[in-house]
Amino acid sequence: MAERIEQRIEDRLPELEQLERVGLFTRKEIKAVIKKASALEYKIQRRALHKEDFINYIQYEINLLELIKKRRARIGYSFKKDEIEYSIVQRIHSIFKRATNKWKDDIQLWLSHVDFCKKWNKKVQLSKVFSAMLAIHPNKPALWIMAAKWEMEERISSESARQLFLRALRFHPESPKLYQEYFRMELMHAEKERKEKKEFEQAKIDLGEFSYSEEILKGEMARIIYRDAIQKIKGAEFLLSLLSVAKLFDFTEDLQKEILENLQADYTDDPLTWDYMARRELEVDSLPSSEPSSKQIKASEVARKEERSCVVFEEAVASLPTEAMWKDYVTFCLERFNRKTNSEELKQKRLERMLNVFGRAHESKLLPEAFYKQWLHLLLELNLPEKAKEAAAAVTERLSQSVETWQTRLEVLIKLNCDDVAQCFEEAVRQVKSKDSLPLWTSYMDWSEEANSKEDTEALYLKSLLATVPADSVTMKEKYLGWAYRNGGYKKAKKVFTSLHESRQFSLEFFKMMIQIEQKQEFCKINNLREYYERALREFGATESDLWLDYIKEELNHPQGKPENCGLIHFRAMKMLQGELVENFVSKYTLLQTGHL
Repeated sequence: MAERIEQRIEDRLPELEQLERVGLFTRKEIKAVIKKASALEYKIQRRALHKEDFINYIQYEINLLELIKKRRARIGYSFKKDEIEYSIVQRIHSIFKRATNKWKDDIQLWLSHVDFCKKWNKKVQLSKVFSAMLAIHPNKPALWIMAAKWEMEERISSESARQLFLRALRFHPESPKLYQEYFRMELMHAEKERKEKKEFEQAKIDLGEFSYSEEILKGEMARIIYRDAIQKIKGAEFLLSLLSVAKLFDFTEDLQKEILENLQADYTDDPLTWDYMARRELEVDSLPSSEPSSKQIKASEVARKEERSCVVFEEAVASLPTEAMWKDYVTFCLERFNRKTNSEELKQKRLERMLNVFGRAHESKLLPEAFYKQWLHLLLELNLPEKAKEAAAAVTERLSQSVETWQTRLEVLIKLNCDDVAQCFEEAVRQVKSKDSLPLWTSYMDWSEEANSKEDTEALYLKSLLATVPADSVTMKEKYLGWAYRNGGYKKAKKVFTSLHESRQFSLEFFKMMIQIEQKQEFCKINNLREYYERALREFGATESDLWLDYIKEELNHPQGKPENCGLIHFRAMKMLQGELVENFVSKYTLLQTGHL
């Protein structure tokens, strides 16, 4: 092994001598390079190999290349690149090759080699890397696409790209992404050929016997791919993805027409088809007019386009009355409503249309749950309280198990200052599972603090602690303590804390809140603070290193504190904390002792 390493170091000497001769490196730096390279070589030549050693060696060589590049720019020397950089690049390729042979399954290692080849413009080597990578990982369509794109865009070889896509499709005959990229590639190739032909014709260059294929120029290769693809891959989404690619090229009108015909013939039961056909009406250009178009004329034209889209959507929900179809229709109406316009008439039309669609979707019991909140808030904004109340009640009747719908109904009733908020809440907690009821309790308690007496609110807080699951009761305890301090002052907060401090579960915030309340008092008692810290540490001492530090700082900074207690607190913390928490605590404690924290 030693002889092999010495031979590799000797192989580096010519390039190192050149570096010294041309003044890029000093003799001292050359010695440092040899020493570092020897250490790295030893690591990748030993019997037990580690991937990190190869990566470190490659990174060192890349850093060396970058340093040489900067020094060349600084002294303005650009010669001897074959003797210097070329040999380093070759060595990096060799190390990459050894690493990828050893760890064949590491995709990131392969991709790092690909990136290196691209950066240094090593096209021949990159082609070999792609071939080796695809031979080992033929089951990853993304790698085939990457290789084919490189052949097409960098090597300008559409034939090589085509061969790669054909090979990929043998492994993945039902991959939508592969077909989509192959389809795009053939259209790009046709566009390139069309541009070349046009340039030759403009330059009046005689091409002799050479001629461009009219079929390729018209995109017939892409049509063949399309027809093959739709035999193997079904679904409106796939056809629409191919259509979106075809629309990028201005010579594909016939191909787009064929895709649309297939879409309408085969997938009328798919909401995506109807959604596309409806939105397509917005793209249809209006008839040219000799008169200059004013803002009002433009708004009228937009309104007509939207009406045509809605006609298609109306036909869609009539022939395909599903929740997904209504979702697309409602989404379209919301998008149009949210678009800015200076035309009040257009705004009003959009508003009326949206309310109408919301209402009909709800009546059909096909309005998705996610849209109910938007609908109800819209009704409130439009000052339609009775309609909002009626809709909210109907929503909870239809989706009686949904926390979100009950919470939305509560928000509507609270906003309208209705008398039946409590009744609605009681009904909600009966219908919803207790483990999901926290948002309801939070909203209801916020309302109760404003609307009910202190006694009623406190009774509700106590009830919430029993009604919610232990994990959720943590939040309610924090709210209860905060409310007690705001409404009853320090004594009330301390009484609530004392009544709850044995009722697990807790959050750290619960104890911190009580500590902060004590600190705000004019006569802040250290014994009370110690009690709160001790109770907090009993629950969180093993996981919260900062809590121990806060306790120590309290003893140091409080007028009645005892700095001599800090040693004992430190000792207890070191026993209770584990792993990285100990290191974190020790480092911060050291900073505290030196006055830097």
